[in-house]
Amino acid sequence: MADPSGYRERTLTAQDGLRLYFRDYGDPAWTTTPVLCLGGLTRNAKDFDRLAADLARTRRVLCPDYRGRGRSQYDLNWRNYQPAVYLNDIRHLLAATNCHRVAVIGTSMGGLLATALAAMAPTAVAGVVLNDVGPDLNDGAVTRILNYVGRDRPQKDWDGAVAHLKEILPLLGLKSEEDWQRFARSTFREGKDGQLHYDWDVNLVKPLISPAEPLPDLWRLFRALRTLPAAVVRGENSDVLTAPTLVRMLETVPHMKDVTISGMGHAPTLEEPEARDLIDTVLAQA
Repeated sequence: MADPSGYRERTLTAQDGLRLYFRDYGDPAWTTTPVLCLGGLTRNAKDFDRLAADLARTRRVLCPDYRGRGRSQYDLNWRNYQPAVYLNDIRHLLAATNCHRVAVIGTSMGGLLATALAAMAPTAVAGVVLNDVGPDLNDGAVTRILNYVGRDRPQKDWDGAVAHLKEILPLLGLKSEEDWQRFARSTFREGKDGQLHYDWDVNLVKPLISPAEPLPDLWRLFRALRTLPAAVVRGENSDVLTAPTLVRMLETVPHMKDVTISGMGHAPTLEEPEARDLIDTVLAQA
């Protein structure tokens, strides 16, 4: 179904039968490399709306909701909320949309999935832009995130939702009330009880608290970017991508381009002019 803002709302069935939602921007007939936008741990396609609509003037853009987020189905088996399953869903999405090679823009967890995809399926990835994430995960930031992800905190109205987000994300650094309202509306959904609820399955935190197996060596995965056009965006006040980790990333992948967004925490919106310039640079090479 075509949306007035320029995207098609589509769904696909995952290999385990779960219904997954994604937004499909732009003309599928474009000959330019398509873009795949992957959001953070709890995020959804709405985060990329303005960026995707802009990029869609010259290329196709896919913005999925991971299982358990946004308009995708929640998984009754919370053990499926883990990277290997997400990557399988992503590869299924690329096959279903006939996008065999894409440039990937990944925010936070989406950036880690982008590096894993580049390592596992190098012919499928034409370039990568990482948004405020790297191979070293700051324990303090991870703890902070897990503390709010795993419990719903209903809000009575949108002003209350904004106030709540400002309280739990004091370093985010959004510039205007309009930006905060947009962020709130991509974070909460209206429930049948008339209240606003987080737009994700709070059970997704369980595998993170009690992982079935340790994380792989993220630096090994990151080195897959040595052969690709690559860039990284960092929020100046981010506690997820630290300045020392950024330095090591640039030493490991010397051609990687970077920009730090002044006044922003985790994570920049990617609508900042500096971030857009960096994205355009990578896409021109992808």
